[in-house]
Order: sequence, then C-alpha cells, then structure tokens
Amino acid sequence: MSPELVRGIFDVLSLSSILILLVIGMAIIVGMMKVFNMCQGELVLLGAVTGFLCSTYLGNLWIGILLAPIVVGIFGLFLERTIIHRFYINPQGALLATFAIGLVMRESLRNRMSTQSSPVDAPIKELVTIGGANLPIWRIVIIITTIILALSIGYVLLKTNLGVKVRATLDNPDLVSVSGISTKWMYAGTYAFGSALSGFAGAMIVPLQTLYPNLGYDNLILMFIAVMIGGLGQFVGPLAGAALIAIPGAVIGQFISPVTGQILVLVFAIIFMRFRPGGIFQGRR
Repeated sequence: MSPELVRGIFDVLSLSSILILLVIGMAIIVGMMKVFNMCQGELVLLGAVTGFLCSTYLGNLWIGILLAPIVVGIFGLFLERTIIHRFYINPQGALLATFAIGLVMRESLRNRMSTQSSPVDAPIKELVTIGGANLPIWRIVIIITTIILALSIGYVLLKTNLGVKVRATLDNPDLVSVSGISTKWMYAGTYAFGSALSGFAGAMIVPLQTLYPNLGYDNLILMFIAVMIGGLGQFVGPLAGAALIAIPGAVIGQFISPVTGQILVLVFAIIFMRFRPGGIFQGRR
C-alpha cells in the first residue's frame, strides 16, 4: 500500500475511535439510562480540564488520565444525587436542567481562561512508520484503548452478574427493588460510571483538540446522533451508531471540507432516522 493510503486508513480509524471513545460514557447515561443529558459534553470537558491541570502543574498528563475518571465520576455521583434523580420520570425537565448545568460549567471555564484555547502535549509524542507513513503513536494508543474499553464494558454488562443487575434495574426498577437490590444506588452508580468514562475520554483527547470552553459542546451533536442512530435502551447500539457516522464522515473528510462532511453526516442521520426511528438495535439490552 502507498503511504497516502495507509495514512488515509489510519485517519479513518483514528477519527472513528475518538468519536466512539466520546460516546462510550453517553452510551451508559443516555443509551441505557435514557437520561437526555445535555451536559454530557461538559463531563468530557471536565475530564479535559483535569488532564490539562495535571499536565500544566504536575508536568504529567498520565496522572490526569488516571484522575479524570475519578474526579468526573465523583462529580457525576453528586449531580445524580442532587439533581438528576429528580427527573427520571420527566425527560423534558432533565433536558432543561442538564442544559443549564452544562452552560454554567462551560461559561465558568470561559471566564477563567486567559486565552481562547490551551494546548496540551501528548504524553507520547513519537511517530511510528508503517507502510511508509509516519503515524502518531498517541493516536494509536487511543485506537487500542477504545477497542479494549468498549469490549471490556460490553462484556461486563452482557456477561456478568453485575451487568445483569444493572440492565434489569434500568429496564424494570420496580420489579428489581422487590428482590432487595437498591435501585437508588444502582442508578447513582451507573450515572457516576458513565460520567467517569466521559471524563476519561476528555483527558485522552485533549492533546488532539486542545482545551477550550466548547470542547465538549462541539462534540455533543455527533454524540447524540450516534446514540439516536444506535437506539436507546442498550449499550452496543450507540457505539455502532458512532461507527456508522464516524467512518463515512472520516472518509468523506478526505475529499471535501470538514464542514461539508458534517452536513452530509447530518443529512444521512436524518434520512436514517426517518426510516428507522428506533435506531439500529431498538430496545435491545
């Protein structure tokens, strides 16, 4: 293969992995819990901020990558226990409440930043030559991490006793509560876990996108489209939806402008949802 073809294939894999990594947390919160969380992008942003602070003041992004899921997971737990749990039976209220939370988080960061964006160095800056093309190792790390993370979480949710309890709770909380399982803390733990995954994604991608206030918000539309195309009610669908829109978008982006590519992806999503409004795997857990 020519170096140009290798680079093109790598770019498609890299961009697809980034979107799937971003969607993993949303697949838990929006896909499985069916909470229309408009501050999902800001959970990613909070993880990116954690990575930036550790890189800037500790000189080590690896510490930020380890701390980001902990910090954002704790924040998600606090958010669920104080606000989100009040809106499980009121999706419209959750939409407005989480939008307000995201707006406050986004503007708070904007007011504290002295510049419009702050670059973050990748912890691995070296390149590797494959097929004559020089490829960034950090992007390869993200591709591998995304694959391992998606497979691991999918296995836990689909093949373990804990996963069965989580899916049963989200599917029929009244029936599960009779068996002695605390649905309150099952919901809280699931939301916190989804938040932690979003924080981890933010810390991983911040070297690629730099830190700026709209980091999460700019990715939010594609993340929501991925979930809606994949279908609500399960974990695998949103990841499949992310791949379905990311791969064509990345390929198209090789030949036309990114803005035109995003428009075409949106048109594709609208057409797809017109003929299959329930998504790829409608209602399957």
